[in-house]
Amino acid sequence: MKKLQVYADRMSQPSRAVLILCKASGIDFEEIKVEISKKQQLSPEFEAINPFNKLPAIADGSFKLFESHAILIYIASAFPGVANHWYPADLTRRAKIHSVLDWHHLNLRQGAAPYVLHTVLAPVLGLPSNRQAQAEADKILTSSLSKIETIWLKGNGRYLLGSFQPSIADLSMVCEIMQLELLDEKDRNRILSPHKKVQQWIESTRNATKPHFDEVHNVLYKMKLKLSLQRSNQVDGMAESRIKTPLTSKM
Repeated sequence: MKKLQVYADRMSQPSRAVLILCKASGIDFEEIKVEISKKQQLSPEFEAINPFNKLPAIADGSFKLFESHAILIYIASAFPGVANHWYPADLTRRAKIHSVLDWHHLNLRQGAAPYVLHTVLAPVLGLPSNRQAQAEADKILTSSLSKIETIWLKGNGRYLLGSFQPSIADLSMVCEIMQLELLDEKDRNRILSPHKKVQQWIESTRNATKPHFDEVHNVLYKMKLKLSLQRSNQVDGMAESRIKTPLTSKM
């Protein structure tokens, strides 16, 4: 039987969540790279997998599925090697995980994704940056992080819903927040430093999925370094320009 095929771009937050779950669960799968920066998701071949042209998507034999949360639920349910804590058999636990996943798409993702896009990724992708959209996303992101800390991380456990082991909801939301790695250090600290429980939760999820978490996020770390060097060169260039510009005096 043909192994599970995962269509993904590791720069995509939801793609990373699906890949980490597969790797952490020891699933035999094939990762098929679809590069958003090259608009490969618009190809007729990929459109046959996902007519909405978004990542991730999977093909399990003749069965095709898109939307990351649906994919995470399917993988956790269909493959016997997936540990119960990712998507517990208990229906009340599952219902609560669904509530977090639904909240994620309407809150955290509405803040984090557009904020990073309009702050650092738009110039890289050749897209216009929208200051108003950036400001609105900043408010949503800040509010979402506060709600994660005060509502979803309540309880004695280190994970969402007071759990002592991570679920697919933890994986999905942490991968979303990891996109903030692309921001400059000052901006990232401004957003995350007030939320100590969120920072601890991110680290707990990283540790629970070692070494796969960092391996899948490596593309993000490389992009972070690239953007950091670009910012440094821009600052150096501006300083050099000021030095070379002759002083003028008004008569």
